Amino acid sequence: MKERGIIFNGEMVRAILDGRKTQTRRILSPRQLKMIDTASSIGECDPLDCGLQDGNSQSYYREWCPFGKVGDRLWVREAFRVHSRATDVATLAYKASEQQSWTQQVARVQIELCTKQVSPEAWTPSIHMPRWASRITLEITDIRVERLNDISEDDAKAEGAPTECCVIGDKHLLGFRSLWKSIYGQDSWQSNPFVWVVEFKRVEEA
Repeated sequence: MKERGIIFNGEMVRAILDGRKTQTRRILSPRQLKMIDTASSIGECDPLDCGLQDGNSQSYYREWCPFGKVGDRLWVREAFRVHSRATDVATLAYKASEQQSWTQQVARVQIELCTKQVSPEAWTPSIHMPRWASRITLEITDIRVERLNDISEDDAKAEGAPTECCVIGDKHLLGFRSLWKSIYGQDSWQSNPFVWVVEFKRVEEA
């Protein structure tokens, strides 16, 4: 089992904590696309456009997933700060939870692990969060490749997406589309890239 860090914005952190988010989609990089294209050219797997429904090809694609394999763990990177340091523990606060109660905002770590000084106003960006500061650990339960636009309503709900009202009622799919565009740009939905679909469950650590 391996562990890797993964960044989520505040809205998605809250969705994970609430149990509403059990999937994430991330775009395949040009390098990953090239590796799979090279493998398909020598017959090791089907091309992506042909192999999305093929279990053997999906097994090969998963070998290139940068987030790990089924059973591996992901520790969530989010914005945080060191609220205080005591003799034995440091109290960390998390930006995603700052509108919640104090007990939901904070976590405590052993003082010998905390290598940052108290910062009552300044948040440390998620990209700079060290492993010891992470409060959320996820276990990967499934990985596959699909086209972004192929997401189903149920999967959009599992992404923790909000709903948007339309003539036939609230839809998580519309909410996910808007969320995706807000992160990746207005043209990102229409381009319909290949994405990693990573399914996970939260792990409660002792």
